[in-house]
Amino acid sequence: MVRAILTIVFLFANVSSVVAQDFSTSEILAPPIGHGAREPFLHVTQDGRLLMSWTEVNTTDPSVMMAIFDQGKWTEPRTIINSPDLFLNWADFPSVVSFPDGTLIAHWLQKTGQSSYDYDVQIALSRDDGASWSAPVVPHLDGTSSQHGFVSLVAHDKDIAAVWLDGRAYDGSLVDDGAFADHMQLRSTILSSDGTASPDVALDASTCSCCQTDAAVAGDSLLVVYRDRTPAELRDIALVRLSEGEWSTPMRVHHDNWVIPGCPVNGPSISAADRNVVVAWFTGTGNIPAVKVAFSDDAGHSFNAVVQIDHGEPLGRVDTLMLEDGTALVSWVELDGPDEKLLICEVTAEGCDRTFEITTNSERSSINFPQMAATIEALFIAWTQPLADGTDTIRLLQVTR
Repeated sequence: MVRAILTIVFLFANVSSVVAQDFSTSEILAPPIGHGAREPFLHVTQDGRLLMSWTEVNTTDPSVMMAIFDQGKWTEPRTIINSPDLFLNWADFPSVVSFPDGTLIAHWLQKTGQSSYDYDVQIALSRDDGASWSAPVVPHLDGTSSQHGFVSLVAHDKDIAAVWLDGRAYDGSLVDDGAFADHMQLRSTILSSDGTASPDVALDASTCSCCQTDAAVAGDSLLVVYRDRTPAELRDIALVRLSEGEWSTPMRVHHDNWVIPGCPVNGPSISAADRNVVVAWFTGTGNIPAVKVAFSDDAGHSFNAVVQIDHGEPLGRVDTLMLEDGTALVSWVELDGPDEKLLICEVTAEGCDRTFEITTNSERSSINFPQMAATIEALFIAWTQPLADGTDTIRLLQVTR
């Protein structure tokens, strides 16, 4: 592990154009995490501070935690929820983001029934940087004992749009079109910082059951990407758009034509800067794994030719950062023999300009779904790091511009 970090220091110290400026230094930070911390989520607040949330079991019951990093210092760790009923999952984890007015909104998953996959989304607000939280509310009103998860929260206008995968259709009485019984749906609601929410609406009646969703604002539109599901079991990446209060019909980002009879647990990522958009995803068409990237310069109405950036053995688990100069950073996890490698590529519409190896994991468990975020001062990369004793911790790399 130490050898990998020294490598990344050297690489970034000798690169001059990753974000059109020098990365002069990089270092592993020490966030105020407890024993067994895992599943980090990164967010840059409306005033430019880095917020990290994570899960840990440092008491009898599991907790969702957060802390804010600003001007080289961390706040104390703040508990959002501590409960024996938390549903914790390596691929479907809590998040915290900020409203335009600075109010924080957190989501987590809470068990509701006897089945392992009966759980609801819970949402709470904080107006004091996470020191205290409102009573949680459930954004979906179906009342079924079914799976609800893979949430994306993104600021849009003055509000937060929440999107999630919803299993209410497994109860056939709630399905208008019998062809989509027992299929997951993509649903959304709009949340205001005063705690009110619009009725939740269906954006797609048939989606892959356990791939992450993601969302970004491009121009004046909100874009949501997810893995679709057709009756023929095509599971390609789709996009829906919220513009002027109306949701569009789904469109495919690219026709991979990946037929797979089950969920690959490998969702897409989207990022935008003004009208420039990048989407990255994993696919396995023809049993050939690939990480693909597509750019749009018209706020996601159309996408350029797809480029493939992996090294031949990708596991996927992508993340993206769209940069102001029209390039993007894309991260993913790749196999190297028995080991996992976390890689980042500087990507343009022509392909991968240069790739950087962030870390190597040789332990039996996984680095899961790494996260990226960028402030004015630095790029941050976080991941779950398995340890030799079988426990986990979080690594957070800061690369200063």
